[in-house]
Amino acid sequence: MNIRINHIAKMEGHAGFMASVLQGDVKSAKLEIQEGIRLIEGVLIGRYYTDMPVVAQRICGICPVVHNLTAVKAVENAFGVKITPETEKLRTLMEFGQIIHSHALHLFFLSLADFLDMDNDIQLVKEYPEETRKAIKIREFGMDIVRIIGGRVVHPLTNEVGGFKKVPKPEELKNLVEKSDEVLKIALELGEFFRKIKIPEFSRETEYVCLAKSGTYAVYDCDIVSSKSTILPVEKFETNFQEIQKQNQVIKTLEHNGQSYMVGAIARVNINRGKLNMEAHKYLESLNYKFPDYNPFHNILFQMVEVIHCIEESVKITKELLHSDLNQALSKKYEIKEGIGVAAVEAPRGTLYYHVEVDGKGYIKNVNIITPTAQFLANLEDDIKAYIPSIMNLDDKIKEKKLRAFIRAYDPCISCAVH
Repeated sequence: MNIRINHIAKMEGHAGFMASVLQGDVKSAKLEIQEGIRLIEGVLIGRYYTDMPVVAQRICGICPVVHNLTAVKAVENAFGVKITPETEKLRTLMEFGQIIHSHALHLFFLSLADFLDMDNDIQLVKEYPEETRKAIKIREFGMDIVRIIGGRVVHPLTNEVGGFKKVPKPEELKNLVEKSDEVLKIALELGEFFRKIKIPEFSRETEYVCLAKSGTYAVYDCDIVSSKSTILPVEKFETNFQEIQKQNQVIKTLEHNGQSYMVGAIARVNINRGKLNMEAHKYLESLNYKFPDYNPFHNILFQMVEVIHCIEESVKITKELLHSDLNQALSKKYEIKEGIGVAAVEAPRGTLYYHVEVDGKGYIKNVNIITPTAQFLANLEDDIKAYIPSIMNLDDKIKEKKLRAFIRAYDPCISCAVH
């Protein structure tokens, strides 16, 4: 028996699904990528280093900020450029803004209908107009952060090697702080709405991997930490995690010690939950989940936890910046020299890695980009393979709906994966 879904809507990019079941035994389960490889890494080779963040952030229109940040950070590491605390705070704040607006989009407009047994978002918006407005308001707050710091929401303009071309005006930051109380209140209300949604029961033990740093819920500058007690500097990622190129597959998947693993909100909350801000921590406790938590459907609720945390953390950083000399974040002079740079930043969907090699004149010799979806794709397929037996006796249409919901809960980004 074969299970086939030709197209899975309401996720970034184009993909289908195919599974083969023989006498109740799931022989294979595979997400079928319906996009061609884009070869962005090859496009970058031979170009001047300043082109790298500009080109690389075109990999994705939903999460361009993290591609910009990671590309810039990798080049800075290749040159040995040290940035100021003000620069790091602005970059971190911009990434929190991206996480807020990306999670709000996925939580409400891409995944919610799956758990309310609705066929489309038009029905969802009609039945839940107030919750729709709340989701939009939260997303707008995240986009405001990105626009104020980056110059525009999609493909930011201001961040570059050495700092920023332009920094926000104090009144713009004050405006964010003034909006934050209302947005946090709305996020907590929307969180209560999500808390009441019935989430399917499923669990399969897996390894979680994310960035971590003492005393903070890390997104920008940290080490790699695994739920299986592996702690590595970012520079050692490629020698400890294996990229695998399978025949006729446009995406290179990854393994750690021969096994699939998971990244993203569910990984970060499992590993870093003790560093959440107060309201996010209280909301997480209200969910009454036991840890470690291996239910991939909970990734959606953990995104809600992160939305609340990121709003709280954004206010903290913004207030700190209001008492700082923002001119310290303006680009500083640096030396262009031959070097190798590796960097990682937490994207909404998981950790994004960049490796760049630059020659003495500043031209790119080699690039390797490892995206979150490429990392969790093998884990998604392993999870689905374990999930299918529990829904085998259902009607074909219901079975297909449940599989679509499962895949969307992972929040894959196919455009990033086929970069």
